[in-house]
Amino acid sequence: MALNAASHNPTGTKTGPVTGPPPPTSSETTAALLGAQKDDVLGQHEGGQDGGDNDEAKKLKSEKELEKDRKKAEKAKKFAEKKAKTVNNVSSAPAASKTKEKKAKSEAEKDVPSARYVEETKPGDKKILKPLDDDFHKAYVPEVVESAWYAWWEKEGFFKPDFGPDGKVKKEGQFSIAWPPPNVTGALHMGHALTTAIQDTLVRWNRMHGKTTLWVPGCDHAGIATQAVVENMLWRREKKTRHDLGREKMVNLIWEWKGDYHKKINSSLRRMGGSFDWSREAFTMDENLSAAVTETFVKLHEEGTIYRANRLVNWDSKLTTSLSNLEVVNKELEGRTLLDVPGYERKVEFGVITHFKYEIDGSDETIEVATTRPETMLGDTAVVVNPKDQRYKHLHGKSAKHPFIPRLMPIITDDYADPEFGTGAVKITPAHDPNDFNIGRKHNLEFINILNDNGTMNQNCGPFEGLKRFDARYKVIEALKERGLYVKWEHNKMTVPLSERSNDVIEPLLKPQWWMKMRPLADAAMKVVRDGDIKIRPEFAEKNYFKWLEGINDWCLSRQLWWGHQAPAYFIEIEGEPGDDSDGERWVSGKTQAAAEEKARSKFPGKKLTLARDPDVLDTWFSSGQWPYSTLGWPRSTEDLQNFYPASVMETGWDILFFWVARMIMMGLKMTGDIPFREVYCHALIRDSEGRKMSKSLGNVIDPIDLMDGIGLEALHGKLKVGNLDPKEVVTATKFQKSAFPDGIPECGADALRFGLVSYSTGGVDINFDVKVMHGYRRFCNKIYQATKYVLGKLDSSFTPEPTAGKTGRESLAEKWILHKLTIAAKEINQALTDREFSAATSVAYQYWYTSLCDVYIENSKSLIQDGDAETQLSAKNTLYTALEAGLTMIHPFMPFLTEELWQRLPRRPDDTCPSIVKAAYPTYLSSLDDPAAEEAYELVLAVSKGVRSLLAEYAIKDNGTLHIQLSSATALATCTEQLASIRSLSGKAAHAIAVLKPHDARPSGCVPFAVNAAATVFLLVKGRINIDQEIEKARRKLERAGEVVKKQEGILRDENYVRKVGEEHKEVERRKLRDAEKEVEEMQRAVEEFELLKVE
Repeated sequence: MALNAASHNPTGTKTGPVTGPPPPTSSETTAALLGAQKDDVLGQHEGGQDGGDNDEAKKLKSEKELEKDRKKAEKAKKFAEKKAKTVNNVSSAPAASKTKEKKAKSEAEKDVPSARYVEETKPGDKKILKPLDDDFHKAYVPEVVESAWYAWWEKEGFFKPDFGPDGKVKKEGQFSIAWPPPNVTGALHMGHALTTAIQDTLVRWNRMHGKTTLWVPGCDHAGIATQAVVENMLWRREKKTRHDLGREKMVNLIWEWKGDYHKKINSSLRRMGGSFDWSREAFTMDENLSAAVTETFVKLHEEGTIYRANRLVNWDSKLTTSLSNLEVVNKELEGRTLLDVPGYERKVEFGVITHFKYEIDGSDETIEVATTRPETMLGDTAVVVNPKDQRYKHLHGKSAKHPFIPRLMPIITDDYADPEFGTGAVKITPAHDPNDFNIGRKHNLEFINILNDNGTMNQNCGPFEGLKRFDARYKVIEALKERGLYVKWEHNKMTVPLSERSNDVIEPLLKPQWWMKMRPLADAAMKVVRDGDIKIRPEFAEKNYFKWLEGINDWCLSRQLWWGHQAPAYFIEIEGEPGDDSDGERWVSGKTQAAAEEKARSKFPGKKLTLARDPDVLDTWFSSGQWPYSTLGWPRSTEDLQNFYPASVMETGWDILFFWVARMIMMGLKMTGDIPFREVYCHALIRDSEGRKMSKSLGNVIDPIDLMDGIGLEALHGKLKVGNLDPKEVVTATKFQKSAFPDGIPECGADALRFGLVSYSTGGVDINFDVKVMHGYRRFCNKIYQATKYVLGKLDSSFTPEPTAGKTGRESLAEKWILHKLTIAAKEINQALTDREFSAATSVAYQYWYTSLCDVYIENSKSLIQDGDAETQLSAKNTLYTALEAGLTMIHPFMPFLTEELWQRLPRRPDDTCPSIVKAAYPTYLSSLDDPAAEEAYELVLAVSKGVRSLLAEYAIKDNGTLHIQLSSATALATCTEQLASIRSLSGKAAHAIAVLKPHDARPSGCVPFAVNAAATVFLLVKGRINIDQEIEKARRKLERAGEVVKKQEGILRDENYVRKVGEEHKEVERRKLRDAEKEVEEMQRAVEEFELLKVE
């Protein structure tokens, strides 16, 4: 469909709704999350920065909306900060030493193969899995991991709907989603990638829950956009226009263009892993979709909803077609401004108002008027004054003389003229101004068109005939001066309407067109949302939906193009009876010309007539508005229509809520009697890393393929030269690319791109897209890859997993903890996806993998497997398997390729015949694994271990560390006593000796404390190994900080409003913080005292 380019941020479109720039990530978080970029083994370094225009006007929000966005932004910030900590290894697991980091980097560099990977699997066959010690499999390489899988998935039919034994939708239900078909005008961009990532996440997640799923792919013919692109290409390459070729050859050329780019688009969607059912692929000009367009037009014309009328339209002189209001961008000017206009070598003046005089017929008097478009005076047919304006009472009923054309213009009275504005006299050009049009109809004035379709002055313009409209502007002013009728010019704040497609200045032009009555359709569309039949979210999108529909106007359907659905309407030419093509009575519609002829003969019996088909095509949105049901077979009655209509969800950018979503709802209700989908989710819009619109002319548009595969800087430059950019724009774009991507774009892979885009999706605000963030997620992919390699290395050929993922009763505390984390993660991620909280869903998956599984359990499992008895080892392996298998299935909807590559290497549970992770069951909450007590106990173990490591690091003790853990509760004492081996394992080699102290044991002397919480304190023996004076000062600073925390928490808990409004669970969290802070104050006070004693000793 002809997507509103704002969803993909073209120049000239507004973005929002926000009240300022998108919420920025803090500099500390950004540095932490992306700091590893400099150490990338592929040699990529950070790109430069380029200043940009961030002054774009924003849509205003209510306070409630702003507060909601602030909360979401804060939530996203906290999420990013958590990820930043994990990327820098600030976790509860032992921190790697710098030596280990250097060694790991060195090993990683060795693991990157220098040769080019060649996939040996035949297309469509199941992938041949190579050993993980193979040169291309030692480290995660996206190209290697992502190869071969998609062709196999597609050949096996995994993406087709899976029906029950009876051939009907399975008992789990159905899930279908309406894919926004991209324009066949070129390559996909990040806006499409975001849509693909979110929608495929939902499709794969629902498929794994056992539902019958359908996701139909397809493309939109995009009438204006496609024809404009091909016309520009034709002119640049051959200096020819479409008229040089003729309609048939031009349409054939566009079909060739469509074929090339359609293939590229589909290839990109496959490359991203979109699980579409390609056997049902659609195109808006396919036979069935064209039949749907014809059926709809004919039916609505017959009932009068579509009608013929001669009304003002938005005319694009460059493309020579009418546009809808939604395809016009209004440029605000504060005063005199020179603008570039297509077809003019020099800039044209706007933002001024010109005053001039008309002579009064039969007298020496004149009347002064003013206009921002002096050339339109050639079409003036009246001057209007207010009937109460005493200055012009004597001119009522008289006429003004046109200075250049033999024409008298009546001076009429109407309240439309404001005596307080300007001179109080208004020139009226009924055929070229919406307000004047209404005045003209009211007073039965003459409507004189002064423009040819190409923007030149026509035969009604006297001596100015043939001039281009803005050349005529200056010539008219000169002629007025010559006749002594020119008065002055002034700066004038105004709005200039521009074509979204050509950037031409829009002209109001009188044209006979096909129009569609929208008020009844809009009322029905608002009702289904108010009644809850369709849910629109986020909330601001729903408000905007109602606002637009409440002020809707009739829809101009006609487009003066050659590419698109030609209107199935025929003008009846009757011999001897000339007709006006704006007269609806002389038109008939029909599914075929024969059907139209039958209607015409019935309408004019006995007349000798012929039919002439309307050469115009219909607005692209007329066909794309029928996408949800036409892609399922309508107007035929099909099983797909019965099974999958209405669709479950419509997911798209909020910017095409009016262009497309509202029209689908209106058309669906009108033509099928039912809603087209039950839910609308509007995602955010993508901007570049500096918050600017993405535009080809700026060079900041990124092809998803380039980010997945990587691309060099020179290749990026080369892509600019093969497009339709003006040479000046190529220079600007090249400059930005050099700054932003000095070494090109590194290979990130499809999985990292998908996960990163979904993690960005908080809803409602713009996304500042950063390539470095995507490359950071490639490292996360490597984390998963290496963790799986480790687990597979521990599962020998004799290992057979337990039949189910439940407990065996032999699990250690660490195993109970990870299983608890697993089931809670499953619960939270399923809820987040249900609520369309996509960023929260990725956060859950990220934290489970990075923090819980990799940094904690896998580390602890090493001691269980190496030092435990046979039973302990087997239990640890089974838990490793369960945690890993569930982790892979959990993250599969976001990362389909990596998870399939790794899942296929796992041993299967008995009787598990599932062929692919695509069909595997998604993890769900199991109460048997939910163990809060184990979580609390193991969190204490982790916190104590962290305290040990923190003390050892703070005092630079690298060996022979002597530590004590003192517990103040029986539960904590029992836990740490039982888990002492785990604590030692997690504390690192520098911890030589660790002892557990009971609550009433004497505090160890010569030690520094670390208050873990109110129940536990770690002590490190430092006597003889530190500078006492420095440590006293350090302890006093810690004491001061802890004291400030105590005051803060006491203040919170004393706040009556807080106590009254907040639930008990939240209050308990704050009480716990207070107890922990009080414990730290106590420990620091005693530390200062002990240091003072050590000093005396």
